[in-house]
Amino acid sequence: MNTTERVAPAGSTTLCPYLMVPSVETQMDFLVKAFDARITNETRDGSGFIQHGEIVIGDTNVMMGRSSEKYPSRQSMCFVYVGNVDDVHARLVGLGAIEIMAPENRPYGMRESGLKDLFGNEWWIAQLLNR
Repeated sequence: MNTTERVAPAGSTTLCPYLMVPSVETQMDFLVKAFDARITNETRDGSGFIQHGEIVIGDTNVMMGRSSEKYPSRQSMCFVYVGNVDDVHARLVGLGAIEIMAPENRPYGMRESGLKDLFGNEWWIAQLLNR
């Protein structure tokens, strides 16, 4: 694959994390509040629930789908660069996320923390030090 050739649709990234969750609405609301994500797609099923959703965090498209018996919910792990780890960490805790690792400076030049959202997805957030 030629890495300079545009293969993804406009507004999407070549690699997109995909979350499979019981409630796309709840996950999207969490990500909008946690990371100032922007909603770009809400595809609803016949009952009005969002079956497939897409948001953008920074420059990355994140897709998510409503779990079912055929496609069960599963946990994932995402790594997100932010401007201020302490502020975002506190915001996530305020939204009900469970702390895995408190913010701390790491020996490789980043301040990082880890949290788990209400569906068990892990969000590792990092801030570049000395930028």
